[in-house]
Amino acid sequence: MGTNVKKINWRTLAMMGFTIVWGFGNVVNNYANQGLTVVISWILILSLYFLPYALMVGEMGSVFDHQSGGVSSWIGSTYGPMIAYLAGWTYWVVHIPYLAQKPQNVLVALSWVFFQDASIIKNFNPILLQSIVLIIFLVFLWLSSKGINSLKRIGALAGTSMFFMGILYILLTVAAPKLVDAKSATTVWSMSTFLPKFDFRYFTTISMLIFAVGGAEKISPYVKDLDHPDRNFPKGMLALAAMVGMSALLGSFAMGIMFNSNNIPADLKMNGQYYAFKLLGEYYGVGNLLLVLYAIANALGQVAGLMFSIDAPLKILIGDADKRYIPKSFAITNEYGAPINGYKLTAILVSILIIIPAFGIGNMNNLYNWLLDLNSIVMPLRYLWVFLAYIGLRGLLKNKNLTAHAKYKFIKNDKLATLVGVWCFAFTAFACSMGVFPKDIPAFTSEWFFQLTLNILTPVVLVGLGFILPKIAKKTNN
Repeated sequence: MGTNVKKINWRTLAMMGFTIVWGFGNVVNNYANQGLTVVISWILILSLYFLPYALMVGEMGSVFDHQSGGVSSWIGSTYGPMIAYLAGWTYWVVHIPYLAQKPQNVLVALSWVFFQDASIIKNFNPILLQSIVLIIFLVFLWLSSKGINSLKRIGALAGTSMFFMGILYILLTVAAPKLVDAKSATTVWSMSTFLPKFDFRYFTTISMLIFAVGGAEKISPYVKDLDHPDRNFPKGMLALAAMVGMSALLGSFAMGIMFNSNNIPADLKMNGQYYAFKLLGEYYGVGNLLLVLYAIANALGQVAGLMFSIDAPLKILIGDADKRYIPKSFAITNEYGAPINGYKLTAILVSILIIIPAFGIGNMNNLYNWLLDLNSIVMPLRYLWVFLAYIGLRGLLKNKNLTAHAKYKFIKNDKLATLVGVWCFAFTAFACSMGVFPKDIPAFTSEWFFQLTLNILTPVVLVGLGFILPKIAKKTNN
């Protein structure tokens, strides 16, 4: 009896995956980039990229079920400790732009809570506003270093309610033309409305789609808890892809009803979620109630995300990496268990990324959009390690000892499995490379060059710093 206690079914796994991977912001940001043509993009990205990605993750979760389930431990088993350290470093350092944007999100959410208006933030001087953003970040960094975890718990609750409000928005908006006779803002709903132009600009936006569907590796530790993983894991992942697909497609239709696909507001990425709930309240005659509820939940959710992302990736890096590559001083903790020197490095890197762009990016909306786009270039770099681990497992090393006991295999044939791993790796690298070109800014202007330079330098510098720590460790640890 005891062995069945912790077994989970494939429906539970799919739901867990959905809450890990998906959020309403994914719908808004990609609609802002592509309009209704994003519908075709979602179908392509889910079938050709997300599904194989999730199924590969399942196989590695099954092969490495005796380990903590982190990507660096997969890399360690396939390529050795130095490469595993670099994977762990990448996993931590890609959170730096994420941490630089979270306080912006908190500020935007609070302005909607108190003023129910976008103009306060939009018209602010970028340098002054980013100084406030920096203060917010440093306050929460300090709270996190003091081991104050209650905000994370409140935020987790807010995140769950925000998640359900996102689903509610989609259902109520799609039903609005029938229920409350709402008129669609997009007037032409023909096949041409949905067909993307596969031009240069289109390819600069696919990193945002990959950013939206990434993170499936977080469900890998649960593969071993499934009843009959060989049958039930693929079922769970197909259900997850179907749920993400339904949410993405219906969400895009809902955005098309509210916002004209051929004339998308310039600040939709920054304020789209709030505009959406404001309009929804108007449709159903409840004023700004839904808007304020969503803005409060989002503010709390962003705070929790900020504190969690300061703390967890750093502890994973220090905990998982081979001690030969990390200076002892980096792992020193204070009385609350926070790695205080790691926190200091985080503070320095995030502060640079918050303040420097404000000097070269003209207005707050452009600054917000740039940082979001930067996240879509930098965050997917961590997925490259997932695919590299899979290529190592099935192709380069073909380690039969590792794969022999796996309860679930994505593809039986090693050559085909390797090829799918190479496809996902190459597609991610291509999307990140194309993402560096600035969007919706006149080409070859000073701001365009400033953004392009930051987009190239940021990932190079952040990942490059990872090669310095082992050299420091070699000198200091002995």
